Parts: sequence; structure tokens; C-alpha cells
Amino acid sequence: MEKQLAEILITKYYDLFSITLENSISKYEAEKCAILAVQEVIEALKINSWQNANVIDFYDKVLTEINK
Repeated sequence: MEKQLAEILITKYYDLFSITLENSISKYEAEKCAILAVQEVIEALKINSWQNANVIDFYDKVLTEINK
């Protein structure tokens, strides 16, 4: 599931910027956008980390998949 979400995020950023910009971004740049988004989610979840431990673990795995 983590791998699928990683691929979805990369594809969404790639598609979004390919549509809205004259020069589309590379897959590398789309991956960087996805990494930043996931890092922001993790930081927000850490506010109540004791409640969100499982979700934080999931997004850490998503981050690992994006970085592969």
C-alpha cells in the first residue's frame, strides 16, 4: 500500500505541473514535491504522536518508497 501511495503522489505532482506549466517538470522534481508533502504530513501528525504512531509509521514507509 505504501508503494502505491508513493506512486500516486509522484504521478499527481508530475501531472499537475505538466498541465499548468509550459515546461513540464521531471519525474525527479515530482518526487521531490511528493517528499515535501509527505514530510509535512508527518510533521503535522507528530503534534499528537502518541495517537498517530501507526499513521506516522505508514507515512515513514511511504517516504522510504518515494526515495527508492
